Amino acid sequence: MNSRPRIAVIGSNSFSGASFVRHCLAQGHDVLGASRSDELATVFLPYRWLDTEQQAGFQFVQADLNQDLDRLMTALDDFQPAYVVNFAAQGMVAQSWLHPEHWYQTNVVGNVCFHNRLRKAAYLKKYVHVSTPEVYGNTSGLIDESAPFNPSTPYAASRAACDLHLRTFLQQHKFPVIWTRAANVYGPGQQLYRIIPRTILYIMLGKKLELHGGGHSVRSFIHIDDVAAATLQAAESAEPGACYHLSTPRHLSIRDLVEMICTSMGVKFDDVVNVVDDRPGKDAAYFLDSARARRELGWADAVSLETGVAQTIDWVRNNLEALKAQPFDYIHKA
Repeated sequence: MNSRPRIAVIGSNSFSGASFVRHCLAQGHDVLGASRSDELATVFLPYRWLDTEQQAGFQFVQADLNQDLDRLMTALDDFQPAYVVNFAAQGMVAQSWLHPEHWYQTNVVGNVCFHNRLRKAAYLKKYVHVSTPEVYGNTSGLIDESAPFNPSTPYAASRAACDLHLRTFLQQHKFPVIWTRAANVYGPGQQLYRIIPRTILYIMLGKKLELHGGGHSVRSFIHIDDVAAATLQAAESAEPGACYHLSTPRHLSIRDLVEMICTSMGVKFDDVVNVVDDRPGKDAAYFLDSARARRELGWADAVSLETGVAQTIDWVRNNLEALKAQPFDYIHKA
């Protein structure tokens, strides 16, 4: 019998969720994954790249927070996880303006219903809620976890609302919640509409990349393996109520990032990029101070941007035929 704590991952089909499942399985944990859709193509599920023995510790349930909460809770009650880590959210910033009610339904109402059931589970030791720095809106300078919320899009507002709801459950019910907010994640297995895999794929296919607003927004890019490691450390050792920023100290513009990828792949920026209008409500910058995670969790980012981009280039190259058959753009599901 496996003596390591069992872990449930809600949103296990997401890039971050699937990568976290991979990390936990590699560490010897048994994992229950849950997502609203059936498992994705293997090329987007990093845990399916593990050997058969490591994958044996994984089981999956298809359950939508909005439609199948009873099914999800039954699976959790049967599995009895000590830790539940929730990556499930309606993502995408620009698209949240089109049908904001879908974002509030999943990110607030669906999650609130889930938390109200989960708080009664005697087996739960820690609940990790994967939030977003978008809750802070546009900021200047380095911000820590005490920064005030100032969301500027329906997506960001819906995530901030859920975080505030969880604060009330922590205070009233002693719900053992921990929050993480990571900088821009990337790595092998990421959806093709994200900037790093999209740039690589378009270069390989000879397609023009649209760069919103000229790519002047400044971000920190953090490898998903570093985020997964910190997330598990938080579940294992953090005190309820803690919040952790996960970021690298390196910041660069989207344009600089794309230019770096172009250089790595031996192409000229001007040959592969078209500059288009920026997206509404897009935050120009947010710089996260990750000192608390480094101090309290003993965590440190280990994968350089150059190494991570090279890994992602290899992933796209090695799976090009499979990726060509996948959707290149975001497809919204209500």
